[in-house]
Amino acid sequence: MSNELLTLLEYVEQQRGISRESLIEALESAILTASRKSIMPAANVSVKIDPASGRIQAWADLLVVDGVPGEGQLSLREAKERFPEAKAGDTVKWEIPPSRFGRIAAQAARNAINQQLRKAEKKNVLEEFNDRVGQIINGVVRRFENGSVIIDFQKAEGIMSSKDRVHEDQYAVGDHINALLVKVDIAAPGPSLIVTRSTPEFVVKLFEREVSEIHDGIVKIMSIAREPGKRTKIAVGCADHRIDPVGACIGMRGIRVKRITEELGAERVDIIPYDPDIRKYAANALLPAKVKSVDVDEANHALKVTVAGDQSKVAFGRKAQNVRLAAKVLGWTITLVPDEPRNAKPDMETQLRQAAAELAAQLEISEETARKFVDNGFITVDGVRAADPESLLGIEGIDQEEVRKAKARAGENA
Repeated sequence: MSNELLTLLEYVEQQRGISRESLIEALESAILTASRKSIMPAANVSVKIDPASGRIQAWADLLVVDGVPGEGQLSLREAKERFPEAKAGDTVKWEIPPSRFGRIAAQAARNAINQQLRKAEKKNVLEEFNDRVGQIINGVVRRFENGSVIIDFQKAEGIMSSKDRVHEDQYAVGDHINALLVKVDIAAPGPSLIVTRSTPEFVVKLFEREVSEIHDGIVKIMSIAREPGKRTKIAVGCADHRIDPVGACIGMRGIRVKRITEELGAERVDIIPYDPDIRKYAANALLPAKVKSVDVDEANHALKVTVAGDQSKVAFGRKAQNVRLAAKVLGWTITLVPDEPRNAKPDMETQLRQAAAELAAQLEISEETARKFVDNGFITVDGVRAADPESLLGIEGIDQEEVRKAKARAGENA
């Protein structure tokens, strides 16, 4: 038993990273629990394990009686074999031979040992990783559970839930993965490390890792907005005007930002220069669109941004993503206003609306009725006057009274 126990202690200490002292404490507690339940339920029991030899010793405090002993008692005759001076009424510390630990006690001890080992392991995980919360750690994908990714970080397992993973990313068992450590939770069952790849903080830490100027505090990340897997806008600034903060983030031949975008997969990263002037800052945030002017409403923290008509689509971006992320980076509400040239020809819908409005005013009919006339080719007063009543009554949604009124007014305007 001693050799087996020593082998177990050495294996768990080396492979699981748990100190021998913690293991022995757990084993003593487990055996003590088993002893009280199965061997000496009425006695005060103590257990000691020799860390060098692996020898297990257990003692029970027994009451010496002159007669037939009951639970927690020892006969005077038996007591005198070890303690010659013992007498009835004494309490002696009686060593329990290992053979007394039966199958039930061994099973109970095994269960308790496993529980104590898990506690010791959790404690070890807390000590190992608690100082690394907020940092990027690297592990290996082990399995998938209900949409979550279980990751092996060598000394502990971590879990990346479905909300913390980027859904465009695909993983396979054995893949190496970087993730931001958010929390160490040793109270909950299962993996103790809570990690994420979907938060803006993950991108911030990537920049801190790849850009030495950010890590050293020379270049500062002023703001960030992210839609995981799609696009990120990050604003950077520097108090030293001799340093280009955007250039520092991009690196020579784009090597720094390339490493970041490779980590993020298909996600686009826009690095924009911070400017204390909100007008210039807004123009930078809306890049690659070109801004013509920015009107500032300080009271409502709102911006009215005018862009050329051909820049409107770029400013909004796909599904309004560009303007939405720009607003988050700035912390201001943005209203985009396309600036159409004065001599620009209105589109067909605008022309039809204008024609209906003019016809409604001239014939003193509703714009809804006028629009029905226009949509069916009767665009002017002359056209309505020349039309036969049957043609006008054939228009869906037009009644006889509306035709009569329109014809009468058209005749008056002849």
